[in-house]
Amino acid sequence: RFDRFIEVPIPNEVGRMEILKIHSTNMSLEEVDLQTIANLTEGASGADLKAICTEAGMFAIREERTVVTMNDFMDAVDKIIGMEREEEMRKEAGVMYG
Repeated sequence: RFDRFIEVPIPNEVGRMEILKIHSTNMSLEEVDLQTIANLTEGASGADLKAICTEAGMFAIREERTVVTMNDFMDAVDKIIGMEREEEMRKEAGVMYG
């Protein structure tokens, strides 16, 4: 039903770590510290974390590599979390797009 809402809280550090493990299971990682990524992504939702893993993989694919590096993950965090912050700033400024 549409009149019921289920609140899903933002994951804590342990939860973020577990979500990152799940979404990076099938990725070939090279010297990636998921704990560092979990620390850097405070306030990120599970969907944000999945997007970060996906984007990190895309960075590797664009460079025709078969492994995903820590730099790929850092670039993905910058891109995904940066986009989210820009969106929040637009909402605060009252800018709307149709």
